[in-house]
Amino acid sequence: MKKQLGLILSAAIAAPFIFAACGGDDSAGENGGNENGNGKSAAVRFLNFKPEIATAYEEIAAKYKEETGKTVIVETAANNTYEQTLSAKMATSEAPTIFQVNGPRGYANWKDYCADLSGTELYAHLTDKSMALTVDGKAYGIPYAVEGYGIIYNDEIMERYFDMPDKAVSFDDTDDIKSFSDLKTVVEDMQSKRDALNIKGVFASTSLKPGDDWRWQTHLANVPIYYEFKNNSVDLTGDGTKEISFQYGQNFRNIFDLYINNSTVDRKVLGSKITDESMAEFALGECAMVQNGNWAWSQINGISGNVVTADNIKYLPIYTGMDGEENQGLCIGTENFFCINSQADEALQKDAADFLYWLNSSESGKGYVTGSLGFIAPFDTFNDSERPEDPLTHEVLDWMDEDGIQNIPWNFTIFPSQNFKDDFGAALLQYAQGSLEWQDVEDAVRSSWKTESANLEQ
Repeated sequence: MKKQLGLILSAAIAAPFIFAACGGDDSAGENGGNENGNGKSAAVRFLNFKPEIATAYEEIAAKYKEETGKTVIVETAANNTYEQTLSAKMATSEAPTIFQVNGPRGYANWKDYCADLSGTELYAHLTDKSMALTVDGKAYGIPYAVEGYGIIYNDEIMERYFDMPDKAVSFDDTDDIKSFSDLKTVVEDMQSKRDALNIKGVFASTSLKPGDDWRWQTHLANVPIYYEFKNNSVDLTGDGTKEISFQYGQNFRNIFDLYINNSTVDRKVLGSKITDESMAEFALGECAMVQNGNWAWSQINGISGNVVTADNIKYLPIYTGMDGEENQGLCIGTENFFCINSQADEALQKDAADFLYWLNSSESGKGYVTGSLGFIAPFDTFNDSERPEDPLTHEVLDWMDEDGIQNIPWNFTIFPSQNFKDDFGAALLQYAQGSLEWQDVEDAVRSSWKTESANLEQ
């Protein structure tokens, strides 16, 4: 599996992503304040971008303090403001010692603040050094997690459907769904039988409120754009990404229409829906399916009244009607690279490196990594028995190990900008509400990609 991880990550580090996050802790440093005599932070500050794991990181910092006596201040930016927050804090006494970038473009934005990590213990234990963000033989970013996403389904509801004598398909198990055509037939039949199945809709509501549309303008778009680049032999590190034809825009529409037409709510109200609502619908058994990643287990399991048990939570690939998709797996990759602020005091840089190594080597740290964080870590400090405990991560690992399956690498990280993603999301909302034709959506995608790619060069 280690070799496979390396291949996946190597394919995935080809570019940018503006991270989403939420508010966090701002506690004082170990010396009773946040600054030393030079006006700089007296403790390691960690700027986290994942809202769903902010609490876990705060617990980790407390455990680290307990075991080592050293303070790590965890902060988390507001939703969809990671880059802006990082920019604002870098010039202050609250500049993060540890921050995160998403790939070569992210590194390009912050290269003046990225320390050489080639001599750190964490880098030494990276299973595949090619996974790191490396320039001239020096590593400036270290990946720390592999993740996957697809269509999450509640197997208990699916079994209810397949036990129906009047179902529209001949097969009797979700494993027999191997294409978009299969999925469409099952979903539309289930939607017509939603009262008998005791659900409000097959899919959770498609969150299209601005700032909560990332699952569609990045994660879902990853699938058709991956096929466009693959089938046209586009070099993701070269100039071939400056324009796209959105060749498989209709395939995107296939699955997007299936989501919004077979949902818990009418498509015209999706502009008010957020991700947390859709995850709650799934957790409460109001729907059978929801698109999301393995990080979503904590959201599902943490909902009061959750009825989805660990043994009933499974994954389907995101089928869109592509040739050969019967061998398609999940979307698997990384957007996660640790960097250490080269402008921080050398002592703080060392403390930061020590913390990251402790997190991925100590028994306590590794327990958090595989437990509440749910990371698939690419370090040889983890043995085969130290796998994340949650069911969605186990599902991702199973898909990674499946023979004959081609999982889709993440390439939404090469999307040109947050503006492009926002433009895409706005067009999808207008389409869902009936105020924009699909051809106009495709035109907007092509135009915005070209414009934002050109802006990158200015």
